[in-house]
Amino acid sequence: MSGVDEEARLAALHSYGVLDGPRPPELDDLTRLAASIFDTPMSAVSLIDRDRQWFAGKTGLADDETPRDVSFCAETIPARRQLVVPDARADAHFRSYANVTGEPHVRFYAGSPLIDDDGHVLGAMCVIDDRPGDLGDRQREALQTLSRQATGHLALVRSRLQMADLGEELARATQREEDLIATISHELRTPVTAIQGYLELLADDERLAEHSRLVEPIHRNGQRLIGMVEHLLSGTRPAGAPLLLHRSAVELHLVLTAAVQACRTVAEPRGVQVVVEPPTQASVVSVDAPRLTQAVQQLVRNAVLFTPPGGTVTVRALYAPVPTIEVVDTGVGIAADELPYVFQRFFRGRHARREAVPGVGLGLHIAQEAVAAHGGRVTLSPAGAGTTARITLP
Repeated sequence: MSGVDEEARLAALHSYGVLDGPRPPELDDLTRLAASIFDTPMSAVSLIDRDRQWFAGKTGLADDETPRDVSFCAETIPARRQLVVPDARADAHFRSYANVTGEPHVRFYAGSPLIDDDGHVLGAMCVIDDRPGDLGDRQREALQTLSRQATGHLALVRSRLQMADLGEELARATQREEDLIATISHELRTPVTAIQGYLELLADDERLAEHSRLVEPIHRNGQRLIGMVEHLLSGTRPAGAPLLLHRSAVELHLVLTAAVQACRTVAEPRGVQVVVEPPTQASVVSVDAPRLTQAVQQLVRNAVLFTPPGGTVTVRALYAPVPTIEVVDTGVGIAADELPYVFQRFFRGRHARREAVPGVGLGLHIAQEAVAAHGGRVTLSPAGAGTTARITLP
């Protein structure tokens, strides 16, 4: 084996994270099974490091590791095939090994290489006896099967380790994201709030009346920027932080009307008609009215943005069997493969990216959080060519 190949093999071996760690119980169990099947007092899952062999699983062996230069299992690496030594004392290569002349007095050895999915030989699954022995064809096949089982268990150990590392990295990334957004939001809101205050003073100054037409659009865009900051803050609340509600008795139809009214400035320039169906009955619900209105507003705004000019968004309240709000649009719909992800923060589908639809991918997430705090749920489903967004309250 060339030096480059050996370095690659060692890198692969260390990626499993088993060396010098607690032995995986599954591998100890596998060695006990092997010893029972082959009627040997000793068995091991041996991993061959640069200058040692480490027993990732073992039965009947006192040491956790031994030098590589007395390792029978190391011989399987260059050969990449099963090795059977019927009597080590009679074998010219092995008879001088310290573990043959001394403890544990190895006489019989049989080992099958542990070859991972990338073709690296990690070590061997072996059975050992202090008496001479041999294997028949079926026993050789059984040992090969056990070696594949051992390799599979090692792969699972590595997968668990990688998943743990990934989880920690995702947690750190999430925290960095929340810290960044909080900082940006603060740095934006503070100066914009000050600008808005100065604009109000200018608007009240009669000496500047002739310039009022310039103040109004600045004020309007400042309000829009503050709204965007609030939108970011609403959608990036730390995971697990409770959303506090201030409930009161509210007529459900009034919530719909307020939400739709807030979306008129988005719908009218786009040529989209937003219709609120008249209530069929009075329905008073105990909710946090601003929070629920915000949730409905997000769904209506989303429907408007994804509905072509001339389309319609219909908003209605249903009262049986439970209070339900439906927002039905005649828009472009949602691709089936994207539906599982639409409530994730910052998710923007292919249509949104291709058509540069306004937004940062927080609207549906904000709606879901607000409704979930009420004990309800938000669902999306196809409705002809468009989509039906449904809020179900308890």
